[in-house]
Amino acid sequence: MKKRLPLLFVLFTVAIDAVGIGLIIPVMPDLLIEVGDGTLTNAAAWGGILSSVFAVMQFVCGPTIGSLSDRYGRRPVLLVSLFFMSLDYLIMGFAHAIWLLLLGRIIGGITAATAATAAAFVSDISTPDEKAQNFGLIGAAFGIGFILGPVLGAAFAELGTRGPFFAAAALSMCNLALGYFVLPETVTDDIRRPFSWKRANPVGGFYHIARLPGLGTLISALFIYQLAILVYPSVWSYYSVERFDWGPRMIGISIACYGVMIALVQGGLIRLCLKFLGERGTIRTGMLFTAIGCLGFGIIDQSFAVFVLIPISALGAVFTPAIHGIMARTALANQQGELQGVIASVNSIAYVFSPLLMTQVFNAFVSPETDYYLPGAPFLVAMVLVLVCAAILRSQKLVK
Repeated sequence: MKKRLPLLFVLFTVAIDAVGIGLIIPVMPDLLIEVGDGTLTNAAAWGGILSSVFAVMQFVCGPTIGSLSDRYGRRPVLLVSLFFMSLDYLIMGFAHAIWLLLLGRIIGGITAATAATAAAFVSDISTPDEKAQNFGLIGAAFGIGFILGPVLGAAFAELGTRGPFFAAAALSMCNLALGYFVLPETVTDDIRRPFSWKRANPVGGFYHIARLPGLGTLISALFIYQLAILVYPSVWSYYSVERFDWGPRMIGISIACYGVMIALVQGGLIRLCLKFLGERGTIRTGMLFTAIGCLGFGIIDQSFAVFVLIPISALGAVFTPAIHGIMARTALANQQGELQGVIASVNSIAYVFSPLLMTQVFNAFVSPETDYYLPGAPFLVAMVLVLVCAAILRSQKLVK
């Protein structure tokens, strides 16, 4: 029980974090059109820029925050991050100019340590054999948050484009208050590691982590996979408006359905996959279903097909906890925060390039000047990236 209660609280924290993110997705196109006084294609381009700015700051600061959590503990890092996350939502809620939205994304990116520090916390309290399945629980908690977030976002959107941002800020502040009284510390003197600026940066952190057996290749493969999978948050709102003429309500419902499936896959099915297929077999399975899902979204033209493809693509969610489990077992106990910081930085690089790539591909294939109208083109690009990821892992014999 002493082990389960901290795990449940951290999972709750991740779920609340996801609710806050999911709240704002359905209104982002309308907000960017309102603030920028532009068109849907311009809004998509600005959406990519905002996501990339957030990711750049997370890339630069991720290893620093991970190293700080190895030195000073998970608790203070999580609480400070939640405070600035609330501030980010408030700035975006009051923003009436693009530069204020950029400021909010900068602040949010610097302190976006919640997921990485939560993963380090889970690694601290897990045995080696439990790491992959417990990382799956983090994904499931995030999925549950997305079940509620977009639905609530669509409801708050009825009050205006600002409503979801203020709701997200309130949720973050409530979570901060709860964490202050409940969150325990898991970094003990036995695993506490001195802070060093030489390692608390993307280059230094990656150098020390990549020296461990196989981690350099695994991190490279994870980066390629993230480039692919981020097609969903990068273009889903714009893709569904363009292809199916959906409004915030249907966008929210579709994301919530995806969240349900992610929660089921990472909260339950991942355990069966790990038991019968092992970590490497689970990685192969995840890449296969991700590629099939991307291909489907790339070519469909009927809205009902979205809800056929959602469970198929969600099966690909077994990939991330499986590869994270291998990496966490390879790293030392006093490197878990550093490892998660490096993973956060690698993911952030993907967040920099994927939104820019996917939104530009989307714009190119829906522009009135295009000769090849194909709103699903970004998903076909994502499928190719998944195949590249599979080739990298196969060439190093990490996945047969």
